[in-house]
Amino acid sequence: MPVHNADVAAVFEEIADLLEIEGSNPFRIRAYRNAARTLRDLPREVGAMLDEGEDLTELPGIGEDLAGKIKEIVETGTATALEEHRKKVPKTLTELLRIPGIGPKRVKALYRDLGIRTLDQLQKAAQEGRVRSIQGFGEKTERYILDQLKTRTGEEKRFQLAVATQYAEALIAYLRESSGVKQVVAAGSYRRAKETIGDLDILVTAAPGSSVMDRFVSYPEVEEILAHGSTKASVRLACKLQVDVRVVSEDSYGAALQYFTGSKAHNVVLRQLAQQRGLKLNEYGLFKGDRSIAGATEESVYAGVGLPWIPPELRENRGEIDAARAGRLPALVEVADLKGDLHAHTKATDGRNSMREMAEAARARGLEYLAITDHSRRLTMAKGLDPKRLFEQLEEVDRLNATLSGITLFKGIEVDILEDGSLDLPDEDLCRLDLVVGAVHSHFRLSRQKQTERILRAMDHPYFTILAHPSGRLIDERAPYDVDMARVIRHARERGCFLEVNAHPVRLDLTDTDCQMAKEAGVMLSINSDAHSVLDLGNLCYGVGQARRGWLEKADVLNTRPLHSLRPLLKRTMQ
Repeated sequence: MPVHNADVAAVFEEIADLLEIEGSNPFRIRAYRNAARTLRDLPREVGAMLDEGEDLTELPGIGEDLAGKIKEIVETGTATALEEHRKKVPKTLTELLRIPGIGPKRVKALYRDLGIRTLDQLQKAAQEGRVRSIQGFGEKTERYILDQLKTRTGEEKRFQLAVATQYAEALIAYLRESSGVKQVVAAGSYRRAKETIGDLDILVTAAPGSSVMDRFVSYPEVEEILAHGSTKASVRLACKLQVDVRVVSEDSYGAALQYFTGSKAHNVVLRQLAQQRGLKLNEYGLFKGDRSIAGATEESVYAGVGLPWIPPELRENRGEIDAARAGRLPALVEVADLKGDLHAHTKATDGRNSMREMAEAARARGLEYLAITDHSRRLTMAKGLDPKRLFEQLEEVDRLNATLSGITLFKGIEVDILEDGSLDLPDEDLCRLDLVVGAVHSHFRLSRQKQTERILRAMDHPYFTILAHPSGRLIDERAPYDVDMARVIRHARERGCFLEVNAHPVRLDLTDTDCQMAKEAGVMLSINSDAHSVLDLGNLCYGVGQARRGWLEKADVLNTRPLHSLRPLLKRTMQ
């Protein structure tokens, strides 16, 4: 069975979790987490790299030991090291890590002090008031655990968009090799670029007698066949992702693509529009009586109900129908519109590449500029920069800008917003920079009022350019902190600073709805990779997908500006 990068990364993450529960060396734990991150962001499958004889130790953060483990996982689907650690720590403990904010250290304390091994045991202990008795927890944490458990009860397994992409692209390529296949396309929430995917819908057009359905259910990654017919089949992959494939006629292809792309709410309105015209709309086409009048293309379906084609990312019934009817659909931003990236790290802090390597990688992707924004000193785990080291880095930026062609580096910092809203470095250092990216990295559980006021005070600082990952969430790992985003957006407009759309697939922060709110308020957003390696620059496409879901156009995005237009906008915030 093929092993994808996401599968290898999952093994390394589990090893890191188990090591942390065991209280192992933090540097060893970090090595596994960094390796997992490298693999998730890798644009090529490590299995293919091994087949071609490539040296995996050339990848960032991958030494000989980890390279050997990657080879073992690709060949066997697991690692001896993982199986050994599973013997030391009850496997069910890793289930507790699915609760946002309950990290390995707290899991260890729950197991050590209360013998809690499962989610059910955790819920019972919290309901009985026993969790608060553990040092470092308290009544507030206990209530939070109960709230999280209640929220997650019966929740379907979902896959981050970037992880789903690995499985989807491999399967689509496999299906395209079937005899008689003409078109293969993924629909559903995947096509709408939602941040997480519950299942995968794939549509196929094929010549009569095509073997595509038999080939589909024979896919090496299929764990269970749920249904197998001549036009529809459903399977569950070994990764637990359910995939449904439908073979549709070319005459119905557009109608089926529109129907299975969704969303359900969007489709309900389209069917109502059809009914108002005396028509019937379904996955087979648009009908007047028994006669099909549209369906071969999506454009024909939308035209048949009096609308222009609507981009998939907008199909959430959040005003797109009215906008289409009025001729006000946005011309959505595209990856090609981005001229640069205003949030990137180097190995001076917790990045994995040098400044020159980051600059050359950005240039190779067609970017005109890159902001070097390593962490400030408070983030000790990331080796954050103090004023002396920051000054040394600024000199390095000047040296590189004097020698590089086709790319310009900006002097920046990702400065911590402290609990009281002050910034982690003094004005006499921040004033030397081209931009300051402010970020919350601590005290996530302040009250809504305190968290909001903290961020507003930081934005009022004379040297503040962009608010990074504004809600602080990590998808499936950490809930957003409680903040009044409407106030933050209004304040950004008044202050003249910007908000970030963080493109890392685990963040995708701002949310799509907050992007739309910022657009309506006239606040420009910056789509940034938050790259910690040259590979992470490729994540900009996910940020663009999030921005498109938020109705953003090229003019709404700060870093679509060419260098000469961007400089005055940045300078405006640094005074």
